[in-house]
Amino acid sequence: MAVKIFIKRKMNQSHVKELNSLLTKLRSLTLNQPGYISGETLHRIDKPGESMVVSSWRSVEDWNTWVNNEKRRAIQEEIDQLLGEETDYEIYGS
Repeated sequence: MAVKIFIKRKMNQSHVKELNSLLTKLRSLTLNQPGYISGETLHRIDKPGESMVVSSWRSVEDWNTWVNNEKRRAIQEEIDQLLGEETDYEIYGS
């Protein structure tokens, strides 16, 4: 069953350049992952600095494999350090 992952982040404006660089790296790695279908980044209009990534995967197993990927985890740790909190993930299926 295909799944959608909702990834919420609140960015500190003082780290935007560094965060964008890390997010670009993460997106580049994601494109080559088995089961990855697509992704879209949305920026909240009424609350600057908040964003949501909607990521589509062939299965929750493919997503879990990606979540546990060492390279992804290393980049994600850097992102969370800059954000000052853990990134929030929600998994939905139809």
